[in-house]
Amino acid sequence: MGDPFQDLDLGRLRRRHSEKWRTYPPDVLPAFIAEMDYDLAEPVTAALRSAIDLSDCGYAHPDGLGEAFARFAALRHGWEVDPRSVHLVPDVMAGADAIFRLALRPGDGVVINTPVYPPFFAYLAGAGVRVVEVPLRRPGGPDDRWELDFAGLEAAFAAGARGYLLCSPHNPTGRVFSPADLNRIAALAREHAVTVVSDEIHAPLTLPGARHTPFVSLGADAAACGVTLTSASKAFNIAGLKCAVAVAASPAMQGLLDALPAACQEGAGLLGVLGSLAAWRSGDDWLDTLITQLDHVRSEFGALLAGRLPRAGYLPPEAGYLAWVDCSGFGLGREPAQAFLSRGRVALGRGLDFGAPGDGFVRVTIGTSSAMLAGIVDRMEVTVRSSRPGGR
Repeated sequence: MGDPFQDLDLGRLRRRHSEKWRTYPPDVLPAFIAEMDYDLAEPVTAALRSAIDLSDCGYAHPDGLGEAFARFAALRHGWEVDPRSVHLVPDVMAGADAIFRLALRPGDGVVINTPVYPPFFAYLAGAGVRVVEVPLRRPGGPDDRWELDFAGLEAAFAAGARGYLLCSPHNPTGRVFSPADLNRIAALAREHAVTVVSDEIHAPLTLPGARHTPFVSLGADAAACGVTLTSASKAFNIAGLKCAVAVAASPAMQGLLDALPAACQEGAGLLGVLGSLAAWRSGDDWLDTLITQLDHVRSEFGALLAGRLPRAGYLPPEAGYLAWVDCSGFGLGREPAQAFLSRGRVALGRGLDFGAPGDGFVRVTIGTSSAMLAGIVDRMEVTVRSSRPGGR
């Protein structure tokens, strides 16, 4: 048998019908969306096949989901979860939308840390709240890692922001925030009566050298003001199946989740629930192998950039399979993804979609094989060379 994480056939991938493979023409290599190229974990595949064989495609029911997630959370994060505190939602963003609609008033401010996952902007606007940007910062300059701006957070909370949509681990920078950082957030939030919704969808993909801490596991301050939202979707590549969970750790926040509208459960997919149950119960070996693969590709991608595009700025992610790359040194304008697409025929995430700090950046999905990764960088290099005088 070959290596399922390396033996990827581009022709087979192009037969997929997901957004990644249907947005652009066949001559474009897609690396713009958070979707890996690997085959599903066998326990997930078996669960989905069994459901189809049974014609089991009715409405979702969360039977066993709390227990399965509690097992997974204890194993992966050392987090003791009461299964009764686990609530089914369609996906993380739908859960965040519903929670803020319950907890806040129209027009209240919600803090986000740009650059950040683009749907944060749209979903918050749809929920009738106001986006308050507190950008991440790099105190030591462009070679330093991204950090939270606690002075900015405190100022935003003091000025009246009543919500905080935290991305932890952070997308697109790949930062895994320390317990000390998260405790500072919790203390500030409780002091200023801020509701914290922590998007932890990339948490199962925390890579060697870092450790994820679920926000609501921290203690009294975090439990009193926070909800953790997470899913098997990113780690097990099943985003299209629609299943996530919201978890509380205090009576007050449990009461908030108990008030979620019925549409939250009804919007989840039964195949999503069944796939998540299989992932959280039986996907450990596959996930361990995947993490080893992602640890490899983050280093491999860095080596490819250093050898072919040494002016690119890249800090390897501490979690996940997304690379946040500073391309401002190539003279490709504020939105270099446009040049990479038109000249190199490689589709990358557009930096400014993540907010103003994305000026000159692209986000690259690196959850693929060595050959595909080399192809992505090849096309980036073609673009940069074509922009130079004489094409060299």
